[in-house]
Amino acid sequence: MPNFNAVLDGSTVPLSPGQKIRASFRAAIDPYQFVLAGVVAGYGQATDSHSSIDSTGFRHGYEQGWIGYAKRYGSSFADQFDGTILGNGIFPAVLHQDARYFRLGKGKVSHRFIYALASTVRCKGDNGKWQPNYSNLLGNLAAGGISNVYYPAADRGFGLTIEQGLVVTAEGAFGGLLVEFYPDIQKHVFHKKDPAPTTTTLTANP
Repeated sequence: MPNFNAVLDGSTVPLSPGQKIRASFRAAIDPYQFVLAGVVAGYGQATDSHSSIDSTGFRHGYEQGWIGYAKRYGSSFADQFDGTILGNGIFPAVLHQDARYFRLGKGKVSHRFIYALASTVRCKGDNGKWQPNYSNLLGNLAAGGISNVYYPAADRGFGLTIEQGLVVTAEGAFGGLLVEFYPDIQKHVFHKKDPAPTTTTLTANP
């Protein structure tokens, strides 16, 4: 999980619109995203998502096997890519919001856990004040809408838009938890020191 998409010591300066766009693209093509897409596709394969069999025994939507997995992988990565570019780049640039994750790094585990999850619905504005994370929510819903283009016809519509928007939101929440707690795991399990404070300028929400 890369740390360029997080502010680890809580201090930084606002990003320019161009920096937000570049940061979102960098986050969208990070190796972590490819691994995450593989995990989501594997779960979809195991649960036979976006697939149905009619009364004649004919399968509609994604099949099983490597071809089915490849389709699920491509769809999952496209969802993440669209959500990241829109929710962490374009919308923050337009709405003057900061898509970066500001790590707490201390305090009660329960408080930090809730704080990490809340990053999907709360963010800092360019003015440094906390505000509703309209950028992330709009980006995830827009990504869900775009997914109607490449998911099976039987699954398209409002339901798919909401479902895929929630999936991308959940992936972002999971990324926030990793950024918040992985340094602690490194310290206590692998006996590594906490990462040095950083004020990164090319970042995006997980």
